[in-house]
Amino acid sequence: MRKTTSPKLDLYTRVTDKILADLAQGVRPWLKPWNAENTVGRISRPLRANGSPYRGINVLLLWGATLENGYRNPTWLTFKQADALSAHVRKGEKGSLVVYADTFRKTETNEATGEETEKEVPFLKSYTVFNVEQIEGLPPAYYATGEQSIEPEAGRDARLEAFFKGTGAVIRHGGNRAYYTPVTDHVQMPPFAAFQDGEAYYSTLAHEMTHWSGAGSRLDRDFGRKRWGDEGYALEELVAELGAAFLCADLGITPEVREDHAAYIHSWLQALQNDKRCIFTAAAHAQRAVDFLLATQTNEEPDTEATAPVDVAA
Repeated sequence: MRKTTSPKLDLYTRVTDKILADLAQGVRPWLKPWNAENTVGRISRPLRANGSPYRGINVLLLWGATLENGYRNPTWLTFKQADALSAHVRKGEKGSLVVYADTFRKTETNEATGEETEKEVPFLKSYTVFNVEQIEGLPPAYYATGEQSIEPEAGRDARLEAFFKGTGAVIRHGGNRAYYTPVTDHVQMPPFAAFQDGEAYYSTLAHEMTHWSGAGSRLDRDFGRKRWGDEGYALEELVAELGAAFLCADLGITPEVREDHAAYIHSWLQALQNDKRCIFTAAAHAQRAVDFLLATQTNEEPDTEATAPVDVAA
């Protein structure tokens, strides 16, 4: 663990550790798997209350917060700024860290000559901001996200739309993250227009639908997951990657390279090095997932016997 050598460096450490934490979770704040411009009205940088864009490290910090929380509005205010507008931060909302760099003048005395000199010493201050979506009572202009300027959705495929609808899964749209949550048993997707093209959308959906297939009420795929990043979690992500590739091949679409999953590569390599049968197990589970999704279209039971994840002799 990195040690702080002086109080003034503590904030630098906190900021660096926040970026490292994002990276450790497979989130690279400067790269996004979909086009954020389409979800915030062609504004790519986070904005201050006066509409001016944030710069430097604050862009990364607020992009990271945006990705983590699924915010669609680019504007951020301090508690006092919201209060000055007769608005208020909702109870229980957690703010995001931003920093401010400045300098102060310091007088130093040369021990040998007694001569005094002044120099500027840089320092970093932190403060907390809240996204507009965390604040109630702001003037209506603050809540505009530019959705009216989005071009009509193009690239939708009626055949693929019918397929995913036919699975019976609950698929919701909004925010800027794609995920499956077992708590409410639904797949969350960003708006269609937020993706680079139709194939990017459908291949991402294929990945999340593979996760959906593993719920306890369906294939009951667990792998003993306890926390993010453990072996079971990495194996589930490998199954979803393979399942999406298999399903995309069956549906005739090109799989999307998920930049935010690059962090799993090391875990996958380690798992494969530790267990020569790991890839066979993951592939078998992925095939079962795809078989299940395909069977939903005909209301037939999938042939799980042929693809059961059994041990395979090397």
